[in-house]
Amino acid sequence: MIEIERKFLVKSDKYRSDAFKVQLLSQAYLNNNPDKSVRIRIVDNEGFITIKGPSNDGGFSRFEWEKKIPFDEAVELMKLCGDQLILKKRYFVKHNKIILEVDEFLNNNKGLVVAEVELKTTSQKIVLPDWIAEEVTGVNKYYNLSLISNPFSSW
Repeated sequence: MIEIERKFLVKSDKYRSDAFKVQLLSQAYLNNNPDKSVRIRIVDNEGFITIKGPSNDGGFSRFEWEKKIPFDEAVELMKLCGDQLILKKRYFVKHNKIILEVDEFLNNNKGLVVAEVELKTTSQKIVLPDWIAEEVTGVNKYYNLSLISNPFSSW
């Protein structure tokens, strides 16, 4: 499956009051190759494994395959990653027929807030809320895999 998404910085915390759902996510990567990543994620006591391919179209699209796995297996796989962990709170916000996922990073990435929106096509037009700042689609330092080795606190 091809995932098409755009990524933006967030300039205010208004997304919190606009959110219809909030989740705590922890995730780690079994490899650190940005072109072919294998991610383990735990969300609300559920485990997932995700394989992502290289980005195309200026960072807009890439292959993504995800499967739910037993929670205990996700925990064991995360242990293989040591302390290379991303922890974040995800807020789901509906705005003008799109769903934005706003990630409020914790720990070494505290202070960084990034919004993502998944699209049907790379040319899909969207209207964004006023709390969205600049677009950072394709800017590697804002991607989770990069934040493990180069956390926001070190910028």
